Amino acid sequence: MKWLNYHHLLYFRTIATEGSLARASQKLNVGQPALSAQLKRLEESLGEQLFERRNRKLILTEQGELALRYANRINDMGEEFIESLQNKMFSEQASIQIGALDSVPKQILLKLVQAARRFGAGKVSIFEGSGDELFRLLDTHHLDIVITNYRRSVQSQRGFKARSLGKLPVGVYGTKAFLPLKKNFPTSLNEQPFILSTHHSQLRHDFNHFLQTNNIQIRVVAESQDTSLKKLLGADGIGLFPLAEVVMKPLLINEERLEHIGRLKNVFDEYWLIEGERLMENPVAKKLMDRFRI
Repeated sequence: MKWLNYHHLLYFRTIATEGSLARASQKLNVGQPALSAQLKRLEESLGEQLFERRNRKLILTEQGELALRYANRINDMGEEFIESLQNKMFSEQASIQIGALDSVPKQILLKLVQAARRFGAGKVSIFEGSGDELFRLLDTHHLDIVITNYRRSVQSQRGFKARSLGKLPVGVYGTKAFLPLKKNFPTSLNEQPFILSTHHSQLRHDFNHFLQTNNIQIRVVAESQDTSLKKLLGADGIGLFPLAEVVMKPLLINEERLEHIGRLKNVFDEYWLIEGERLMENPVAKKLMDRFRI
């Protein structure tokens, strides 16, 4: 039976990612002759050449590219193994790291944290950011679960488990000055000022489609992914904004009440929970995936 030397695999992965023995030697703090000898031993044990030497550069062979994919997976599993033991994931007071797309309202994040606490989480860490950043952290096991309301980010991911939390009706909100727009809604929205999410938002795409379908032209006066900021701008009378009705109750901000102007027909804000593939699943993340609802 052949044994795989973990250090040999680490040296190979570092050489492949750094692109040269010299840079790998500096990063690993291992002499170049010793590093070259370890690489040779790995190639001999596998019976394959992993690099070609071209113009003093190391180029991965076809077998080398395959070996690198496995080396990356083994490295990720090793990090997951250490993290799982250090976090005591199987104790009664498990911790959970949650990633949230920056367009997810704070009210929904609050409900998610409350559910995590009910399911036994001793500590809940929240990381907000862009979709690409969050999925990269999920893939490298720095996050246990991600909540998002951007459909395209869900559809583009492979190797993750996703579950829809439901579709929420969307309303249009503004100050009392916009109350006359209730009459003849949604035609009354024509030429009105709006505060919208950026084009990276699924709600922005769906709202734009609604406007086109109903032949409505609006004036975009501000854009932000931050739901709280949109509420503040709306309460200041800058413009109207669409938002899921369940997270937008009549609200008093800056001494002005935000009013519900009307509901957008066939426009919904859908949310998903996404979990990465792990050998040792976080028990709190599993319960959230199975039971959490909006």
